Amino acid sequence: MGLGALLAAVADRHPARIAFIDQASKPVWCGRPAIAWTYAAAREIAARLAEGLQQLRLPPRSPVGLCMAGMAEAHLAFLAIEQAGHIPCPLPVTWDEDRLLQAVEAAQILAVLTQGVLGAERPAETLCRVAMRYFPLRFIAAFGPHVPDGVLGLDQVVLDHRGDAASLGTGPAAGLVTLACPGGASGPAPARTSAPPPEPEGAPLPVRREAEALTAAAAGCLVPLRVEPGERILSLLPPSDLKGLATGLAAALLAGATLECHPVFDAGTLSAALDQPVPTHLVAPAWMEAGFSRTTVPGRLRTLAYVHRAPCRLSTRLPGRPGVVDIVAFDEVALLSGRRDAQDVGLVLAAPERAALVPERAAPASDRGGLIQLRRDPDGRLSFRGPACAARMLRRGITADENPDGWMTSRFRASLFAGVATAITEIP
Repeated sequence: MGLGALLAAVADRHPARIAFIDQASKPVWCGRPAIAWTYAAAREIAARLAEGLQQLRLPPRSPVGLCMAGMAEAHLAFLAIEQAGHIPCPLPVTWDEDRLLQAVEAAQILAVLTQGVLGAERPAETLCRVAMRYFPLRFIAAFGPHVPDGVLGLDQVVLDHRGDAASLGTGPAAGLVTLACPGGASGPAPARTSAPPPEPEGAPLPVRREAEALTAAAAGCLVPLRVEPGERILSLLPPSDLKGLATGLAAALLAGATLECHPVFDAGTLSAALDQPVPTHLVAPAWMEAGFSRTTVPGRLRTLAYVHRAPCRLSTRLPGRPGVVDIVAFDEVALLSGRRDAQDVGLVLAAPERAALVPERAAPASDRGGLIQLRRDPDGRLSFRGPACAARMLRRGITADENPDGWMTSRFRASLFAGVATAITEIP
């Protein structure tokens, strides 16, 4: 079951429920209107885009890049790629030409869906230059305005194709590819920084996972988030990797909730969005915690989730009220999540047996499974197993089964003090 099937299931029962809400300031930074999409409308547009993609005659299960900011068009494009029988491969829209070229080559991407404008940047033009340097990249398609000559206009695709909305999600989903970027600073981020940590500088490594693994990762995040149908997930994370997808698009569709993304941070716009009378769960990068603690934001939320990227410090987290959730991303291997008032990630990392979420009650403790299992090896290295972290490295289009026992090994270990993990560090 892919994300299209989840969207279709909600659309069948609650067609008028809002699926996606655009950031109110969207026209300023991309020249496109801000729209609230119902589940029924989202299914119709995704089906039209899928029909247009099928006209490209790409081989089945082709990797198709998705290089867009977090807006409704990006969510619809992801669903369309899946429905067309291809493999979505999210690409960070903030990457420069050389880094995008590395990613496209590594994942052997044959087509990319993008946008014409993002502030002062022109992503479609950048991808055109990438295509000139990587011959197998055959098609570039973009939402306007400022779609370059030779680039397929996706706005016109929506107008020209009818699609079969009833068939959305009825076929098998081909899974997805995300990009791990190991490397960069060796050690946790500085204490209580109010700026984002630097991006890793290592070459992008494609990681392949089936659709069920993404859904399981989203379910693991929903356990502590406790999002109810019809509530809102407001995300400040880009939908370009596992942590962005599992806490955003996949989580919203699995819960039958509304997803509102704010790809361009604006304090006034965010405050106005939080004032809307709907139960809201905010997903934000962990480096924003110090700033949010000085505002009224936490008091207006049902849940506030801080997403950490290993390596990171956990000892600098501020005492929070019930409802604060930590989600730790270990590259593209696994997401470990827990509420600070119960199942805290610091305690789970110190006692790995706590990590088995949703255990089978009838099974003995030593055999309990769940969405994710955690193991600390003799050298301190952390490994993960379970449906939520079932992934494989992709090497020149071939998945490498490097984990025959099901354990995914990370490059991190936890630093412990008094029975609690205080930091996650990279193993040299």
